Amino acid sequence: LAVAPGSVPAVRAARPRVDVGVSRARVGARGAGVRLAASADEAKNGSVTSAAPPHDAGAATTVETAAETTAETTASSSSRPAREKKFITGRPDEQYSSAAAEERQELFNDIAPVYDQLNDVLSLGLHRVWKRAAVKWTGVQKGDRAIDVCCGSGDLALRLADAVGPTGEVVGLDFAAAQLKVAATKETEHPAGYNLSPISWQQGDALALPHPDASFDGATIGYGLRNVSDIPRALAELRRVLKPGGKAAVVDFNNSTNATVNQVQGFILDTVVVPAADALGVAAEYRYLKPSIERYPTGPELVDIAIDAGFAKATFYELAPGGLMGCLVCEK
Repeated sequence: LAVAPGSVPAVRAARPRVDVGVSRARVGARGAGVRLAASADEAKNGSVTSAAPPHDAGAATTVETAAETTAETTASSSSRPAREKKFITGRPDEQYSSAAAEERQELFNDIAPVYDQLNDVLSLGLHRVWKRAAVKWTGVQKGDRAIDVCCGSGDLALRLADAVGPTGEVVGLDFAAAQLKVAATKETEHPAGYNLSPISWQQGDALALPHPDASFDGATIGYGLRNVSDIPRALAELRRVLKPGGKAAVVDFNNSTNATVNQVQGFILDTVVVPAADALGVAAEYRYLKPSIERYPTGPELVDIAIDAGFAKATFYELAPGGLMGCLVCEK
């Protein structure tokens, strides 16, 4: 039904250019091995850090000022008349504007309470399989340091924390404070029996990661690269914070060059996704999905962008079922 992580072969695509994965490699990748030190600017960047390991029954998670302030602002704004949402995010000519970026931030804060529920319903639970595959592709091991950029409600960060174990470290970074608050809560409520690493939840910008060069052994982005205003810059930032030989796995909807795949995907979005979101009161927020996928680079284009951003190798995998999702795997 889905990709088997580990020795994961590229899923055969339904188009000529992507057969057993689209790959490119370049010679001369470079990078300095600088160890990440504790940042004095974490509070300024909206750091949200757990006070104890999540598997401790008495663990408490603190959400520091930036996230709290934004959450309180969001809550207080609910008493004001709702302003009309234009959703310029869906317009290609506005994709790279600051107004669109601010709109996306508001959008992901708005949908935070129902985000996990919708993911489960709309993917029939398959998003868990795709995320497990992404973590496996990073190659992180016990004791490693990893970062999940655009972490949302924390699914991938928690999986990374499980992979690197209690001797490792994980950073979950997102620009939406409401999503970070959900993620921090999920960490404290994680089932007992898992030996997770400490997780630092940080509010920050994917285009300017608040970490030194060569800080992490592995990195992930789940359904976030499509939403940044500058995809090449976001990939360049991922490369910068990875150690030499480190890998990044970016999972998202697949903008296929196969017309049939795109038609099926569009049909599902129009007849399943938006109506399901409407039932939870966030239909307007989910209507942006289709145009955002249409403007997202195809698999071969993502590979080229990753190589141009400085990665030594890049491969794009189409994920089962049907190639509706894809994963870009890059190595520094």
